[in-house]
Amino acid sequence: MRDIILQKLKEIEQEHEVKILYAVESGSRGWGFESKDSDYDVRFIYIHKPEWYMSIKEKRDVIELPINNLLDINGWDLRKTLVLFKKSNPTLLEWLSSPIIYGERTSLVNELKELLKDYFSSKSCIYHYLHMAEGNYREYLKGEEIRVKKYFYVLRPIMACMWTEKYGTQPPMLFEDLMNHLHLDKELVNEIEKLLVIKRSGNEIDKQKKINIINYFLEDKICYYKEYVKTLNIQVSDDIDALDNLFRSTLHEVWGL
Repeated sequence: MRDIILQKLKEIEQEHEVKILYAVESGSRGWGFESKDSDYDVRFIYIHKPEWYMSIKEKRDVIELPINNLLDINGWDLRKTLVLFKKSNPTLLEWLSSPIIYGERTSLVNELKELLKDYFSSKSCIYHYLHMAEGNYREYLKGEEIRVKKYFYVLRPIMACMWTEKYGTQPPMLFEDLMNHLHLDKELVNEIEKLLVIKRSGNEIDKQKKINIINYFLEDKICYYKEYVKTLNIQVSDDIDALDNLFRSTLHEVWGL
């Protein structure tokens, strides 16, 4: 499958006349709880030739391939990426910490990781993951039978909130890294670990009877973080010079300006 993904990325470069700077796995495979039939969610950052940016015309800054049952590929232009980085966009920050990397050129990602301490916002991070957890809980975890994958679509964002509160940094991508550093109740962890085994050995549509200890935990944390996030007053850098310089230096490095 990796060879197919790399070929698709090469075709994107040729068709759109761009260079892909960084390509990773997102979604359940990046989070470490894929099922046997999980698809591949490939995300990438790309850069156009310099003349593409020298226009007042608004242009599309996203490349998306049609989604099929196995593969979902899309990416963001570098300028869009840097604007979102300045806003501490959690989706982008997850890409930067993915454990599955399909390709990387230039020093872009390493430099962004160095800059993250100045731009990371705990408030933005917790709002993002709380919104995700609350919406998925309301939509998928209210019945007596629940799709196993949906439990993780609430558990992971809630644990991301807990990580951000505890450590003040971007949460790790891998679910088990999150869980193992949060000192959760042993009985709760046991139930989650059983669920992980079911998720990894089963299919995307598999269901499970409601697990009360997990539901109670999630309800409690959602209520807590809805109030906690209101108390945060996080100051982050408003400086764009470092990101402008990174944009220019990457253009130079890739296209030999």
